[in-house]
Amino acid sequence: MSTGLQKLTQSELDEIIRKHMRFISGIRGGARAVVKFKDLSGLHFRKGDLSQADFTGSILINANMSNATFKGVSFFACDMRGANLENACFARADFRGATVVGANLTGADFEKADMREGVILERNPTNKTLSGSINNSKAKTIFSGSRLSETNLSGASANYADFSDADLSGVIVNDADFSHANFEGANLSGADFTGSNLKNANMKSSIISGTKLDEAETAGLNMDDALTEDRMGSKLEALGKTLEQLLEEHTAWIATAGKSGTRLDLSGYDLRHVLNLKKFSLTAVKAVGANFLNQDLQGASLQSAVMDRADFRDTKLANADFRGTSLKNGLFSRANLVGANLSPLIFPNPDGSKRLQRVNLSGANLRYAILSNAVLADCLLVGADLSYAVMHDCDLRRADLTGAILDNADFHGALLNDVISDRKLG
Repeated sequence: MSTGLQKLTQSELDEIIRKHMRFISGIRGGARAVVKFKDLSGLHFRKGDLSQADFTGSILINANMSNATFKGVSFFACDMRGANLENACFARADFRGATVVGANLTGADFEKADMREGVILERNPTNKTLSGSINNSKAKTIFSGSRLSETNLSGASANYADFSDADLSGVIVNDADFSHANFEGANLSGADFTGSNLKNANMKSSIISGTKLDEAETAGLNMDDALTEDRMGSKLEALGKTLEQLLEEHTAWIATAGKSGTRLDLSGYDLRHVLNLKKFSLTAVKAVGANFLNQDLQGASLQSAVMDRADFRDTKLANADFRGTSLKNGLFSRANLVGANLSPLIFPNPDGSKRLQRVNLSGANLRYAILSNAVLADCLLVGADLSYAVMHDCDLRRADLTGAILDNADFHGALLNDVISDRKLG
């Protein structure tokens, strides 16, 4: 898709980085990187040091900026959707008016970064200067759906910034200004807001287990429906048996078609801190409303289970086996479902025909979930929210997406044969 901006090649960016690093080292032949209104989509920054560079108005969609240094850099009004910013340093950088939707910023350093609203400016035909404001309108800095876990945001100026549906678990944000910021639906578990300004901020429906608000300014802070530690679910200890004992009884129940043993019912239980949970077979378990938040269930066996309304937000579910499982109204925002199997189980009928036990994700929240290469053939996604979901190369043949919310969902390379949908996909 044409952006209207000059597209740089990887070799051109490499040369810009080389000259800039000579510049900041005081070596002859260096030149400060001033890369305004350019298209750098998908390019790799090679872990370089671009401190004090200027990328104003540029497009960095899906760029790989991980482990690089961007101290004091201007990203004013940049489009950084889906970029990899993992472990990069953005201390004192200017993010005013930038769009960082769905980016990975895990472990990045944003100390004293500027994330306030930015006045929208237009570029002149030469692409070299900013020529003025457009109706004095302002653009919010948008980090919605981004992964910022374990980042340092201390001293940042982020009033009116949008962090809705973002993962900010374990962030350090001491003495920062987040007044009027939007954290609706965000994961704030273990975040430290000590001494920060949260006046009139919105934390509605966010996860605030272990969140520190010591000496923070909280006047007007909206915490309606926020998920606190005491609402995370019942503890397994209350069952009076170890998980191994319960699973042994469950295995017997499956092997005897219910004649002996007991079906494992984990409905309403908090399973976040169960060690090595993925090593246990959870085939045919009942776990309605169970809490798997932030768990590692990569490659787990979860087929033919009943897990309606279960919380899988931020959970690692790559290559998990969900065949035939009911997941109605489940919470999967920001979950990693790369390569997961959500296809039906097939059973023979007495007359020789076949019966499909389909995965049911009707009404599920899959906002910002990553479903690349997942198999969702015949899956029921009626009324599911797939906003900003990444569906690259996934198998959606014969899936039912009637009434699904598909805002900005990315279906690049997906198999869409015989999909049932009231909206055009792709």
